[in-house]
Amino acid sequence: MSVDTANEVLAFVKRHEGAMVDLLGHMVDAESPSTSPDSHQLVISVLTGALTELGFRIRTLHTGKAHRHIYARRAARDRSLPAQLLVGHYDTVWPLGTTAKRPFTVDGNVIRGPGVFDMKGGLAQIVFALQAIRELGLELPLEPVIFINSDEEIGSRTSRRYIRALAKCARRAYVLEPSMGEEGAIKTERKGIGRFTITVHGKAAHAGLDPEGGASAILELAHVIQTLFALNDADKGITVNVGTVDGGLQPNVIAPHSKAVVDVRVPTVADGERIETVIHGLEPATPGVRLVVEGGIGRPSMEKTPRNEALWEQAKSAGRELGLELTEDRAGGGSDGNWTTQFTATLDGLGPVGHGAHAEHEFLYIDKTLERTALLALLLLAPPAEEAL
Repeated sequence: MSVDTANEVLAFVKRHEGAMVDLLGHMVDAESPSTSPDSHQLVISVLTGALTELGFRIRTLHTGKAHRHIYARRAARDRSLPAQLLVGHYDTVWPLGTTAKRPFTVDGNVIRGPGVFDMKGGLAQIVFALQAIRELGLELPLEPVIFINSDEEIGSRTSRRYIRALAKCARRAYVLEPSMGEEGAIKTERKGIGRFTITVHGKAAHAGLDPEGGASAILELAHVIQTLFALNDADKGITVNVGTVDGGLQPNVIAPHSKAVVDVRVPTVADGERIETVIHGLEPATPGVRLVVEGGIGRPSMEKTPRNEALWEQAKSAGRELGLELTEDRAGGGSDGNWTTQFTATLDGLGPVGHGAHAEHEFLYIDKTLERTALLALLLLAPPAEEAL
């Protein structure tokens, strides 16, 4: 890609700043909390309208739990070309009525509002990167396929099967989750995420009259918690957190039951498999109790594979053509990039530059997000990286 093309794309995006801000405002006003799928029709209409104008054919994929996901391909696509996948989500963590308290606002170079950073800003980037390519008459080396889901914030429970299937057919995947930090680092690694529920079944007895007749589920849970805590490894970036505990009946009763919910974060797939094996292999240390372990690693780690490294090198090169020195980082949270990377070259965190995902001060910088829109266009125009072949 030439510097002249990069400058042309960036100039186009900057000329369309107002339209991009307007689209983002419409999406933010169309509230779409993950837990209220019946409210999603308005944001679906906004997105499908914008993509249809770009010549995309839209399919809305329905699931049994009322969640609807957007799948889009060019109506006049070149069937001889392999695919490149664009991934995002339109659901947010914010309940209905949030925009009445914190409306979409533009203050100089800053946009605020629920979902602007995570990640409706990234969806606006997809639209205007593709518009720049189309209106400037630039030729795509791979066919763009867009998948926007409605349940990413609650684990992509109904959409992960579509993401996995599409990633298996794609040469590369670009995930428009927000970037990291004020400098907007690209996410080249993500920790894998696991959730486990450990239930202990004991035996009740009077704590004063017949303590030996019982089997304390709380005592056993204390042993389990110590075992889990020992799995933490700060040097490797492994965290095992017992986030909630519950149990017992009364202070004078030997506890017949207890439960802990555990969050696990791991840097590699191998670490996840090892931790999962250890947790599912827990054996009781207290006579008379029984352990039940449920759950597992729900999102595998996004690691620095050779094909991901090759895509990152392309991103750095495209950034330099725009006058940007891109940085990279590892995210502790998960995204749908954790799924795509298992099957194809993946870059994550290509979305807005700002701060405050899941926080009331959520915002993005307009100028830097316009630059990231141009960056996305250049990445879509780039030939497949050798390591991704």
